[in-house]
Amino acid sequence: MTDSKIGEMAGGQGRVRGRPKTRSDEAERQRIVRSARDLFLDVGYGGTTMDAVAARCGVSKRTLYQLFPAKTDLFRVMVADHRRSMLALPRDPDEDLPLAEALAAIFRLDIDEIDDRDRLAFIRLVLADSDRFSEIGEVIVEEGAEPARRLLEDWLAAQQERGRLRPFPAAAMARMLMDMIFSALIKRFPGDRLPTVEERARHARLCLEVFLEGAEVKAT
Repeated sequence: MTDSKIGEMAGGQGRVRGRPKTRSDEAERQRIVRSARDLFLDVGYGGTTMDAVAARCGVSKRTLYQLFPAKTDLFRVMVADHRRSMLALPRDPDEDLPLAEALAAIFRLDIDEIDDRDRLAFIRLVLADSDRFSEIGEVIVEEGAEPARRLLEDWLAAQQERGRLRPFPAAAMARMLMDMIFSALIKRFPGDRLPTVEERARHARLCLEVFLEGAEVKAT
């Protein structure tokens, strides 16, 4: 046996056999989340099983459970992603946009109709199943509402430090703003037609105007 052949055999002993890995774990996680989100929207939280998620995503159950040990863990990631579709934070607190424009960008009032329909579908999913599954409410608070409120509170506090907003408690201001804007974006009285994305954006901008009328430091 030649030296070169021996070298090839020795070198081959450390090689990992099998199909080479084509995606990183993070890329695979994101792919699964995107596909699973469609399944959740199709059949609801209660109707979604990990077996169905694995089949929809084309992965083994072993792979799925390695990345997401439970359905709640998968839903948790979806809620965190959805939070970013509702509130574009963090952002540079020292930007020079007028406050009304900065807040409109933070609350994504320029969202297009397709993205708006997508985020409303997820909200409807949450509202439809939250009464039956207590874990939904817990995840929404832990991954959605509270992180969003803290991020907005930090941004508002930074504007106060710059002298652009009056020194009201930043946490209370954040809660007030989220109540005003999200109510304008997603809530309506029974029997009312769903406003268009443009109508909801106009109403939300009016809410911002009312808020800033009381909170913004006026130039003298």
